Amino acid sequence: MSAIWYFEDINLFKILCPHKYPAYKENHKVNSYKKSDYIYFEEDTANKIYLIDKGKVKIGYYTEEGDEVIKSILTKGEIFGEKAILGEDKRNEFAQSIDNTTSICPVSKDTMYELMRDNVSVSFKIYKFIGLRMKKLERRLQLLLYKDTRTRLIEFFNELCDDYGYECDETGDHIIKHPYTQKDIATLIGTSRPTLNTLMNELKSEEIIDFKGKELRLLKKVA
Repeated sequence: MSAIWYFEDINLFKILCPHKYPAYKENHKVNSYKKSDYIYFEEDTANKIYLIDKGKVKIGYYTEEGDEVIKSILTKGEIFGEKAILGEDKRNEFAQSIDNTTSICPVSKDTMYELMRDNVSVSFKIYKFIGLRMKKLERRLQLLLYKDTRTRLIEFFNELCDDYGYECDETGDHIIKHPYTQKDIATLIGTSRPTLNTLMNELKSEEIIDFKGKELRLLKKVA
């Protein structure tokens, strides 16, 4: 598995949440957010890393013209704000809840440094996770700049297959049970929901995909 949203199928919340460590358990807390609540804004001080216990968070920024650009949508078990441990002093992006029941564990940068210093395995996982995330975001930016919407959508489905898919023994199809709404997908590939619906129906008629709710059947992976 080459997932960006999960690191080798490991729930990072379970590994890093301070309630697992006696030295930090007393001061540990989980914050709740409603839909549209911001966890942090651009230019905020970068002094914490955040772990998602439940819900969904979108990460993005605003252009000079005021347009919103979404870099990623994250779900349970994922981390964000991780550039704080790479030396970032100010946020260059925003983080916003897109679920009415989002719960997040904030971890101070100093606490995270201590956890990483005391556990080499955790430190390795974090840095590799950051590297994978940067690589995937760079790939997505290239697609947004140079590829048409259909190509971006197919590439996204292939990524979903890598991240959330499994092969069905009976048919050989790949079944993908993912956490994203159609609005999420449209946002991530830089298109509108009507255009997304049209493309998905085209791919279905071409017998490339089939779908129902948040279950996607990838009948064949397209390069």
